[in-house]
Amino acid sequence: MVCTSSLQPRLFSTFVGDRLTHSKLPLHQLFRNSNRGGTDYVPPQLSKTYCSITDLFFNKRNRNNLLNSKRKRLEPGKVSPRRPVPEHILRPPYVKSKQSPGIASGLEIHDEQGKKCMRASGRLAAQVLEYAGTLVKPGIKTDEIDEAVHQMIIDNGAYPSPLGYGGFPKSVCTSVNECICHGIPDSRALEDGDIINIDVTVYLNGYHGDTSATFFCGNVDDDAQNLVQVTKECLDRAISICAPGVEYKKIGKAIHDHADKHKYGVVRQFVGHGVGKVFHADPVVLHYRNNDAGRMVLGQTFTIEPMLTMGSYNPVMWDDDWTVVTADGSLSAQFEHTLLITEDGAEIMTKC
Repeated sequence: MVCTSSLQPRLFSTFVGDRLTHSKLPLHQLFRNSNRGGTDYVPPQLSKTYCSITDLFFNKRNRNNLLNSKRKRLEPGKVSPRRPVPEHILRPPYVKSKQSPGIASGLEIHDEQGKKCMRASGRLAAQVLEYAGTLVKPGIKTDEIDEAVHQMIIDNGAYPSPLGYGGFPKSVCTSVNECICHGIPDSRALEDGDIINIDVTVYLNGYHGDTSATFFCGNVDDDAQNLVQVTKECLDRAISICAPGVEYKKIGKAIHDHADKHKYGVVRQFVGHGVGKVFHADPVVLHYRNNDAGRMVLGQTFTIEPMLTMGSYNPVMWDDDWTVVTADGSLSAQFEHTLLITEDGAEIMTKC
């Protein structure tokens, strides 16, 4: 997590935990609003007035659709005990501490051995995600998805990176419907028509591979399908412009331009990040239009993980200090890949 200029929102990696890099306060205290009855509002201090205008007018059609929806709002379910990991499996350093390490400063540039390790962790993460997607069907509990993901990761000699990160209790994030990110797997069963983002990160041989996708559960309506499709297109467009020397800010422009075209909101408080031996590191990758400095460097790895919403892009945090949902209950979708910057552009490391 990092702080930017006073005109921009506080930004968080999509799995950053409970501390700001430059703050002693836990996340829930930074977001606390005692008047909101059990949930914490994440204040949208946007960098441009235009963003607020977009939220007000561009998404009006989608808000009207929300009002006519019969879909029930998410509610917390029962969370099962933390699953064990065999002692012989290498653990990331943060597992011994309940405090989140935040975003490490400095780029990690990989040598050939590092690239080989990143490809291995990325490939395993992609295989786990693909398997998890096959489990998505009406009636399955998100905790059952977590159990299957956990078992597949440890069977392959890897550690599920989310488990124990800043106290996160599970091995995968399962974000259903209006959940933007960090959904904790629990006793809630998926229902026909749901959409669910499954976010998988594995720690294999000392390197993290990080990826996510949004899946359909049963018969999903056209509006939800379109949101998911456009979110995937945003990621693809962002990846296509990556290469050595390219400004990071072009990622945000590519995503924001395409989202605006389809009248979807772009979540600003959560960002992509460098990944490798460290789970979260520089660069901070913004998914919306911005003027941040910095250019891509040959041999570095980072994630791009846009989150789009059908209505408001303003997030609200549950009392569990992890689950983040849209303020108006509108649907949200996300896709993510880990990339390596190469001489020819970008290599997607999280592919099967």
